[in-house]
Amino acid sequence: MKLEVLISCMGNHNEVIEKTGLRSDALVIDQCGREQEEEFFSGENRIRILETEERGLSNSRNMAIRNASGDVVLLCDDDESLEEDYPQTILRAYENLPDADIIAFRVKNQPSRLKQNVQRLNQWTALRISSWQITFRPKVILEKGLSFDPLLGAGSGNGASEEVHFLRQCIKAGCKAYYVPEDIASVAQESSTWFTGFDQKFFYQRGTVNRYMLGLPVSLFYALYYTVAKRNLYRNDISSFDALKYTLKGIISNDIEKEKKKRK
Repeated sequence: MKLEVLISCMGNHNEVIEKTGLRSDALVIDQCGREQEEEFFSGENRIRILETEERGLSNSRNMAIRNASGDVVLLCDDDESLEEDYPQTILRAYENLPDADIIAFRVKNQPSRLKQNVQRLNQWTALRISSWQITFRPKVILEKGLSFDPLLGAGSGNGASEEVHFLRQCIKAGCKAYYVPEDIASVAQESSTWFTGFDQKFFYQRGTVNRYMLGLPVSLFYALYYTVAKRNLYRNDISSFDALKYTLKGIISNDIEKEKKKRK
């Protein structure tokens, strides 16, 4: 079984390759404004670079999946540092869970809201997973016609949660997804292309994304839950009243669904 890391970056692939700590094959999608391909070997590891004019994180992920050569792939961002033994950790988990199509792992310096035991993921526990944690069998994803939604993620103008939507769609389509509480990486998160703080824009986008993913009734309930349960996260930036108000505005606007219909 072969592991391949799928890295997304913008114009800085040499720097990203160096700091990521690759110890397996890798495919780097560099949205740098030109179309070019490069390949080299680092020891026994094959490193491929696809430079593209295309924009948007979801588009980058989809290009990587279409061009992947690994039996199992790991999603990796440009601010991620992989553990030395990540290939062994990931491949061992797939050997122990032969029916797994997707396995999410633990990221060292990021708190997890999941119970720390091996478990099946469902559409609701998938809400607790971030892109840095996700591995999967690309052949299964392609056979089922699954992909990241270009209306979500960095570069879409609609905020993040593209990985949550992707996971939920995979589970709906019958993919077997698991969580294995073993560390595979740490994340710097020094900057973000979409998160600028807990401001009006953040809560508005959260509302419209949750309406798109969860539907109207559940997104309304989740808006109330988040406003109350996560108050300590945003209390220094915005009042609970305004947080809920702008989340509800996003839900009511349903902007992403409207954009989707326009594109059709």
